[in-house]
Amino acid sequence: MTDTYASPLVERVATKDMIALWSPRKKFSTWRRCWVALAEAEQELGLPITDEQLDEMRAHVDDIDFEAARKFEEELRHDVMAHIHAYGVVAPRAKPIIHLGATSCYVGDNTDLILIREGLELILGKAVNVLSRLAEFARQWRDLPTLGYTHYQPAQVVTLGKRACLWAQDILMDIEALEQVLGNLRCRGVKGTTGTQASFLALFDGDSEKVRQLDRRVAEKLGFRQSYPVTGQTYPRKVDTQVLSVLAGIGESVHKFATDMRLLQNLKELEEPFGEKQVGSSAMAYKRNPMRCERACALARFLMVSPLHGSFTTAVQWFERTLDDSAIRRLSLPEAFLACDGILNLYLSVMENPAVYPKVIEKHLKSELPFMATENILMACVKRGGDRQEVHEVIRGHAQAAAARVKLEGADNDLLERLAADSAIGMTRAEIDQVLDVRQFVGRAPQQVDEFLREDVAPVLERHRDRLGAASDVRV
Repeated sequence: MTDTYASPLVERVATKDMIALWSPRKKFSTWRRCWVALAEAEQELGLPITDEQLDEMRAHVDDIDFEAARKFEEELRHDVMAHIHAYGVVAPRAKPIIHLGATSCYVGDNTDLILIREGLELILGKAVNVLSRLAEFARQWRDLPTLGYTHYQPAQVVTLGKRACLWAQDILMDIEALEQVLGNLRCRGVKGTTGTQASFLALFDGDSEKVRQLDRRVAEKLGFRQSYPVTGQTYPRKVDTQVLSVLAGIGESVHKFATDMRLLQNLKELEEPFGEKQVGSSAMAYKRNPMRCERACALARFLMVSPLHGSFTTAVQWFERTLDDSAIRRLSLPEAFLACDGILNLYLSVMENPAVYPKVIEKHLKSELPFMATENILMACVKRGGDRQEVHEVIRGHAQAAAARVKLEGADNDLLERLAADSAIGMTRAEIDQVLDVRQFVGRAPQQVDEFLREDVAPVLERHRDRLGAASDVRV
């Protein structure tokens, strides 16, 4: 609808699986699954709930009349009660026992935790595939020398594969964080209005053990190993902060990678994929802008602030609960997942087929290598009997002069010619070139790539091999 605001995260960023996960249909059908799980467990523990009532509830989990629910909510001003009544219309025999003993947060919070769990699973699958593509890239370019930078100034030689391992290690840490939060995630279970389970204790005539069993059985039916042991009316809102922090961590990783790619594209060393008919600029026809990486950075900034919503909400939950958590969570949770989904899809898209230009990389390396080689030349001169301090001063003078020529005149770096012509150095150009073998400057970078991929990345990819290669609805 062109006259109604729609979230750009839905229209332009996230993919269909994540959009569907946070849809009204998924939310409210999960509410009904929670009601079925509660009724089943209550029947199993002796409450007078018939098989016919359960069958009727199961038969109408997915056929939700949203218009009827809307009309009920207009009248009742309560979304949970509205959906209880709408469920009761299609399951009239079960209507008396729907939501029996429960509070609104029984369906609301347990559903949120189910959606969070499924959302984290989707994110984990995409993060694993990003890691796989980075590993392939690092392996392919493990020993290609390239300029390393500190302060965005040429520093020492690294390899392109080693640099990719920096990106991969960030994602690897995110995967480990996802695994941890998924492993610790529980459901709210059945805790009652203020977490005391008083209503359920009344239903079971004071039988505390049956209430404990009810909580455990519902947790299992909802796919959780257990529930949070104590709650107020809601599950601990710190859980939201932990979840949002993991997603924000992915935002950090993607932003760092995408920024590096943008800088490298400016240097014309690497380039994100560019469509055959893609337009880089409406004015400058030659432009090939890093659109995907720029978009990833923008979304990552949005994502990185999301834990603040969790922190502020957790901090003001007075005693057992206050309702000012509701409106913000309707925004912060779905949109953080949608944004995270989007930036991982952009990451996958960029790493599908990034362009690498070895000749440009070599050109930049050669322009800076004379400066980086001065220490090796100094050591070679000392081995030939030169005075370390005197030779250092000679090299420093030539280096400063060569740098000035490059900066002031735009000329080529002639440091090596200057050194070869100076009798104080005592080395021919051929002898200096031997010192300049670039393989002497990359250290253990190729071996580090091999070790990292073998010892750190491979076990994670093996652990998640069933997630690899899944088709991705990448929107760029």
